[in-house]
Amino acid sequence: MTEDQKNDRLNEAMQEHGDMIKRVIYSYVRDLQKAEDLTQDTFLKFYLGMERFEGRASLKTYLYRIAVNESLNYLKSWHAQKVKFSDKLKIFGKRASNEETFLEKEKTSELHIVLESMPLHYRESLWLHYYAELSVNETAEVLGCSPNTVKTRLARGRELLRNELEVEWNGSETASK
Repeated sequence: MTEDQKNDRLNEAMQEHGDMIKRVIYSYVRDLQKAEDLTQDTFLKFYLGMERFEGRASLKTYLYRIAVNESLNYLKSWHAQKVKFSDKLKIFGKRASNEETFLEKEKTSELHIVLESMPLHYRESLWLHYYAELSVNETAEVLGCSPNTVKTRLARGRELLRNELEVEWNGSETASK
């Protein structure tokens, strides 16, 4: 594969999957700056290992697998485990980008709050299947488990999500009466 072909393939992958890769990573690390860095790392690993991609899985699944691995490696790192981030000071007068605004709204939405409180194995299965729109088989491939495990996690995750939202909704109804 020539250098131009590699560059073209990388650009196509970044255009087609870049935003969703960043969102997947953000769902793990919950830090926009770190998500952007890990997204770059994901595409760098893809570029460097492009010849090894055999096409047995879809490109989307392959990129998501790299992104999940990058996220999990970061979460295991000393930096993520030992350093507590304080709220970053916002520069006054700085206008938030559309992406930052979207992520902030998503972060504060009721569904997102409940989803973020769920155990990781349910959260990642639900996120990849519903937000990233991966099939059960693709989700299983990304997570490195069987499709039946993904189905079980989706069913249990939906049930947990349903129960938590019912508590939230019923609690807010009684509080407003």
